Amino acid sequence: MDAREMKIKAAAAALEHVRDGMRLGIGTGSTAEEFVRLLAEKVSAGLRVEGVPTSERTARLCVELGVPLKSLDELPELDLTIDGADEVDGRLRLIKGGGGALLREKIVAAASQRMIVIADESKVVDTLGRFPLPVEINPFGQAATLIAIEKTASRLGLSGELKMRASGDGLFKTDGGHFIVDASFGRIPDAEALARELNSIPGVVEHGLFINLATLAIIAGPAGARVLEA
Repeated sequence: MDAREMKIKAAAAALEHVRDGMRLGIGTGSTAEEFVRLLAEKVSAGLRVEGVPTSERTARLCVELGVPLKSLDELPELDLTIDGADEVDGRLRLIKGGGGALLREKIVAAASQRMIVIADESKVVDTLGRFPLPVEINPFGQAATLIAIEKTASRLGLSGELKMRASGDGLFKTDGGHFIVDASFGRIPDAEALARELNSIPGVVEHGLFINLATLAIIAGPAGARVLEA
């Protein structure tokens, strides 16, 4: 089973949790896109759902495939969000934001009664931090914000390269017009402490540590899909 087949397996298992009439948060990334494709088949066969996309990219795919969409202002309370992750640990703490949609992803997840994560085995870790932590920052004062992030990390015993994410000849911009810093801290022993400290930096819009949001993770591997619960 190759990587895409595992993503499809996880997406298919998550689709079993979707019920007729649900208000769905629809995630961003390659695994979430496999979910959208499977969801579109069900919608075509008569399943009634309303989706809130977490990125413009996801919205375009949903429109292309015929998945009905609403804005989060129209549906401010959701039944379920299904999204991927760049890392997930045994306590269902996540690192997200590899695709640059972490702010909207977190807003949508927080507005949902439940969040199901879909991923392949390569995303499961004992300790978060192997994947660089995305931190979304305001373009204004970016140098000062980078210094503040570095000092915060140092106080927590973390170090590593802080790299502004590039796109083409310039810097990557999120759907909200912000920049992304990819922080290569390595192992993050206390994710909760780092999350609190990053939240206290004025120039940080949001960070990719998703804590106490996921309620279930469906992990696909060569032998099939397994479930992680908090």
